[in-house]
Amino acid sequence: MPFSFRTVLALAALTFIPLLMTGQAKNSIFNNERTRSMSQRWELNTLTGNGTFVITPYKPVYILPLRWSSEPNGKPVSGNPSPEYEAENQNLNNLEAKFQISFKVKVLQGIFWGHGDLWGAYTQKAHWQVYNATLSRPFREMNYEPEVILNFATNYSLFGIKGRMAGISFNHQSNGRAYPLTRSWNRIIAHAGFESGDWQAYLRAWYRMPDDIDDNPKICRYLGYGDATIIYSRGIDTFSAVIAPNFSFNRHMKGSIELSWARTIKGNLKGYVMFTHGYGETLIDYNNLQTTVGIGVSLVEWL
Repeated sequence: MPFSFRTVLALAALTFIPLLMTGQAKNSIFNNERTRSMSQRWELNTLTGNGTFVITPYKPVYILPLRWSSEPNGKPVSGNPSPEYEAENQNLNNLEAKFQISFKVKVLQGIFWGHGDLWGAYTQKAHWQVYNATLSRPFREMNYEPEVILNFATNYSLFGIKGRMAGISFNHQSNGRAYPLTRSWNRIIAHAGFESGDWQAYLRAWYRMPDDIDDNPKICRYLGYGDATIIYSRGIDTFSAVIAPNFSFNRHMKGSIELSWARTIKGNLKGYVMFTHGYGETLIDYNNLQTTVGIGVSLVEWL
C-alpha cells in the first residue's frame, strides 16, 4: 500500500525536528554543545551544578531513518520452553528506522554527607518497520528503560587517568508487550567514570535480579555481566564504542559491540553513523546474532 499521510508526516518530523531544535534556548536538554566533561554532564562540583528537577542529557539522542540489519529476527525465540512464548514468523524488512531518546533528572543532591546525588533517568529506543508496507509499517520493537541512579563524585588519579565518579543504580528494561513477545529484566548496576584529556570511559558491572517467570532465560550468557563505554571527542567529531562481552573465552563467547561517529553539522545537529555487531541490540533480539549499520542525525552525544 502507498505511504499514508501520517507516515509521510512522521518521517518529515523525524527529519526536520532536529533542525528546529538547534535554535532552542540554552537550557534545552538537547543543548549540549559545551558539555565536554564528565563533571559538567553529571554536575560533580558546585561550579557545574544545575540544581534539582532540571532535565539534562543522559545517553545519546539520535534518529536513524536508515538502519540495515543482516538478521532482522522475524521469529523471535524467548528461550523459555513454555508454549506461551511461541511466536509466529513475520516477514520483516532488513531496512527500518531507529531512534532513541534519553534524559535524566537530579532528584536529591548533596546526600550522604554532601557527596552523593540521586538521579532518575529514562531511555527509550524504538525500531520502526516504516518501509514494510506488507505489515502496515509497524513499530517492531520499543524498549523502555527507567533507572534510579545514586552517584558520587570521586577525585583520584591512576597512571594519569582521573577517576571522576562512581555509584550504583537500579535498572528496569522491558518492551511492554504481551505473550509471546514480552521481554524484561531488572538489574543492580555498579558504575565508575574516568577521564583523560579528550577521552572518557564509563565502566559498568551488573547483577541480574531473578524473576519468577523468566521472559529471556540466560540473557547474561548473551549480553554479559557488564559493559564499557569509551568516548573520544576532538573538534567537531565524537567517536564512541560500547563493548559488552560475556567473558566466556571459549566457543561460548558472546556479547556485542556498538560503534558510532558523530560530526557537527550546525549547532547541536550532528551527522550520525552507527555500527553494531552481536546480541541484544534490543530485548527481543537478546539471543539473535546480527550486524547492523545505520545513518542519520543526533542531538545529544555521550559528552
